[in-house]
Amino acid sequence: MRTDIMLPPPDDYSRVEFWAKLARFALAAGRNVVEKALWLYYAAESPATPKWARATVYGSLAYFVLPVDVVPDVLPVAGYTDDLAVLGAAVGAIAIHIDANVRAQAAMTIERWFPA
Repeated sequence: MRTDIMLPPPDDYSRVEFWAKLARFALAAGRNVVEKALWLYYAAESPATPKWARATVYGSLAYFVLPVDVVPDVLPVAGYTDDLAVLGAAVGAIAIHIDANVRAQAAMTIERWFPA
């Protein structure tokens, strides 16, 4: 079975919208939410990640970028709890595909956005 075939993201997910939302709300969402989102994004970009895992990732990232949430993102503190729950569930489901390379890519992005 070939694992190098890229599964296209669903219609309700957009890389442009993902990066735009992440950049706009990174500080408000917090490092933990951003880290999980980046792990998922970079895992989905890896050709070694199987289709089922990409589908899981794209579904969770679509929920993250969509403006309609169970808990609106504009609410202080609680606004990103639903996003974190969805992202965390996806991380748990595809954890084996979040390898050292994925973590390193995410860490580099996080260091740019959350300098020590």
